[in-house]
Amino acid sequence: MVSILFKRKVDTHHRISPWLMASEAWGVRWEKCTSEMSRRYMETANRKQSLVCLAADRNTMSGLFELIDLAGPYLAALKTHVDLIDDWSEDSWKDFCQKAKDADLLIFEDRKFADIGKISRNQMAGIYDIRSWADLVTAHLISGPDIVDGLAAGWSDIGRFGGVLLLAQMSSRGNLLDQDYTDRVVKLGNENENVFGFIGNGSRPEELEKLRQKVGHGKMIWTPGVNLQVGDGEMGQRYGDPRAAVLAGSDCIIVGSGIHRANDVAKAAADYAKASWDALSERIL
Repeated sequence: MVSILFKRKVDTHHRISPWLMASEAWGVRWEKCTSEMSRRYMETANRKQSLVCLAADRNTMSGLFELIDLAGPYLAALKTHVDLIDDWSEDSWKDFCQKAKDADLLIFEDRKFADIGKISRNQMAGIYDIRSWADLVTAHLISGPDIVDGLAAGWSDIGRFGGVLLLAQMSSRGNLLDQDYTDRVVKLGNENENVFGFIGNGSRPEELEKLRQKVGHGKMIWTPGVNLQVGDGEMGQRYGDPRAAVLAGSDCIIVGSGIHRANDVAKAAADYAKASWDALSERIL
């Protein structure tokens, strides 16, 4: 796949300028992450000048459409929970997916699959037909590596491809993903071509840095648990600094309330986009 050319060069303030190719903007990550979905994400991020995935935590279709209108220009991806939409319908969801595509956004369904491969393959179909619109999904590896093959088969059944993000760390207080589990997830994930990358803990840069060392450069790491207002959130959630997360090895910051609860959603999204892109510029220089 040929990377897309932009008009940027590195300026005196150490920001990547928009005429760089995606390969130059991403450096070693571009060289090592060779899957089609990884390259697609990196090119999208380069076009949007943003490493932000918005956790689109709205429970109505109108709320989702509004988020795309307000924040879409500053995002690389949208994270959805399709089963949380109170007024979901097949037609309205198709409209939403088209709107996301028109806004140049990847759609990431945070399903957190955890069953055996055969069941996971079937779950990619069903009433929501996730395989037909999701570019990325999350999964736990607790049931074993066949779950990844099952999810990939779900996409393949209808002639699509996608990427699986395995949960290697979590940012919630008291989670049970210990170091041994993380290490095993990374080992198995690195060996599977259908694994796009891993979910890391954005609230703990020191843990994230260790994860990046174990993962190497061949897979993506996406991180929830980041907020420009560092500290504790609701229901045991913890937040770290977006810049620190990217410098520690995150390739995408997943932001929820910091954007969708802001008084000015567009400005908040733009602020996170700038913080993340500046950090990438700093990381590769």
